[in-house]
Parts: sequence; C-alpha cells; structure tokens
Amino acid sequence: MALDDKHWFVETAPEAGMALGLKIQARLHHEQTPFQTIEIYATEDFGKLMVIDGCVMLTSRDNFVYHEMMAHPVLFNHPDPRRVTIIGGGDCGTLREVLKHQTVEEAWQVEIDERVTRLAEEHFPELCEANHDPRAHFYFGDGIAWMAEAADASLDVIIIDSTDPVGPAEGLFGAAFYRECLRVLTPGGLLIQQSESPLLHLRILKDMYAAMRGAGYADVKTIGFPQATYPSGWWSATLARKDEMINGFREGEARAAKFVTRYYTADVHRAAFAMPAFFLEAVKAED
Repeated sequence: MALDDKHWFVETAPEAGMALGLKIQARLHHEQTPFQTIEIYATEDFGKLMVIDGCVMLTSRDNFVYHEMMAHPVLFNHPDPRRVTIIGGGDCGTLREVLKHQTVEEAWQVEIDERVTRLAEEHFPELCEANHDPRAHFYFGDGIAWMAEAADASLDVIIIDSTDPVGPAEGLFGAAFYRECLRVLTPGGLLIQQSESPLLHLRILKDMYAAMRGAGYADVKTIGFPQATYPSGWWSATLARKDEMINGFREGEARAAKFVTRYYTADVHRAAFAMPAFFLEAVKAED
C-alpha cells in the first residue's frame, strides 16, 4: 500500500505480482485503533474509500455487489431464516441487506473494532440505514469468543464477513471456529464466509474446504462474483450447510422479492454457483 506524490492509492498483491490503484482527491481520516489502522479517502471516481491495514475494504461505487452477495444467496438458500449473526461486517452493509428479508426476526452484528462501525456511520451512512431497525443488535468484541458462548442450535444463518485471514480475522478461517459454528447452527443451518479471489488465493480456498469438511459440514459450495476494487477483480464467498446438501433455493421468492437490489437477482444467484473447471478440480482434491 502507498499513496504516491500524484495522489494514487495503490494496494499491492505481491503474491500475484499485481497492484490496484485508485485516484485520490484527499485523505479524510486516519487512525490507529487497538486492532488495526483505518483510513478513509475521497477518490476521483469511486466515491469514498475505506482502507484497513493498507487493504481496500470498500468503496461507495462498488460495495453493493459484495454486500448483496454475502447476504441474499445464503438467505434464499435457507428455507426459513429467522436468526442471523454476522461476524465482522463492521461497515453495516451486509446487515442492511440481511434486514431486507422480512423472515429475519433477529440479526446480530459481532464486530471486534467498534471504530469501523462509527466511521461507516459518518462516511458511509447509506450502509447504516438499518442500524436502528429493532431487529438489529450489535456486539463489539471478539467473534470467536461470542460464538463459543452462543447456545447450541440457536442460529439459522452465520455470515462471516471478515477481512483477509491475517491479524484479527485469522482465527475465523480455522477448523476450530467452524466446529463452533456447526454446533450453534440449527438443523439445515447455513454458514457463508468471504473466501478471497479464486484466481489469486486458491490455496486459501482449498484449506477452507478441508477445514469445513473436517469440521463436519454436510456440503460446501462456493459462489463467484465480480468485485472491481479487490485484487484480480474476481471474488468469492463459500457456503457450508450443517446437515443437508446445498441444492436449490427459494427461487420464486427471490424473483418476487419486494426489496431493491442493484446486483443480485434470482438469475445471478443461480449462475453464481457455476464455478470454473480449475476451481472445481482443486477443491475436489480436498475430499
């Protein structure tokens, strides 16, 4: 990561020999929290930009793709999602999408760093529109500890909206955490986790499949979607079901949904599960 003298924010991906640049108008905020460094920029063409520890977290222009795909596929794949917990997701965009579903009776957002949420409220208020919904609940603390204290079979859907598997988020990618989530899910419950770029981070995805299967999930599948400001522009999220195969979704309800989306549709949902041959071969090897 760097901000050069021509005012370009550059995030490097040394593992792939590439970098992403966004033209900057001004840096609006910078702080070191007890957990990480958070920066907010005004960009030329992508609205506001949030950066954590040198990595792009979101921009005003393209965050809707990520947030919709972290929420709607998993919720429409569940037959009746009522109790949902989001681990991470401090910018509140995924929470906003979750609470568009009227079946949801309670949604917890468990974020280790409260400053992410407070800065989102200030700089990305459109993502925080549902924060005062009576179904929304916030806990600022460690997600691993929160899950360890949760009651057996108490959640229908768990969304792990984490940063990359380093620093505070590293433990969210391990078999021990997946086993806790499995215990907390109701029968037929679903977990979804952001799972990096299939092109650049295939090793992370292979390890995730192995850990989820080893933890006892009945089925694991990945969805892909474009994300212009993440390394490679191609991102993914991986679903795991507690005790059933991941087959079909409430397609009729998805097509008839009363809420507005900008990227997600029932057709996008169906197509997102069609992953390429190299990926399917790689994760099959983890069986």
